[in-house]
Amino acid sequence: MDELKLCESDFRFMCVIWENEPLSSRRLVELCAQKIGWKKSTTYTTLKKLCDKGFAQNVDTVVTSLVAKDDVQAYAGNKFIENTFAGSLPNFLVSFLGSKKISDEEAAELKKLIDEYKE
Repeated sequence: MDELKLCESDFRFMCVIWENEPLSSRRLVELCAQKIGWKKSTTYTTLKKLCDKGFAQNVDTVVTSLVAKDDVQAYAGNKFIENTFAGSLPNFLVSFLGSKKISDEEAAELKKLIDEYKE
């Protein structure tokens, strides 16, 4: 799947699946009512849509994801940086941090992450 884009409501719905899978479609309806405030019809309509798009599956009323949450988040993050900061990670970080200060521990953690991803 090339396009991993989800709108906010679809992402929240998938989070319910990711956090509880495998789960029955009946349980999904209950959780969506509790966590998102959705009616049964909205849950089933969204489930069908996301099954058709290849994000989830509903086999014998057991719902599971077909796409990992990390993959969707990475895709969204990359698209955001491409579209908003012309693909520049440093420009994103400068904007994200703004006037905030980070601790020595946070700086060390960021440096470690950067070192792991260097070419």
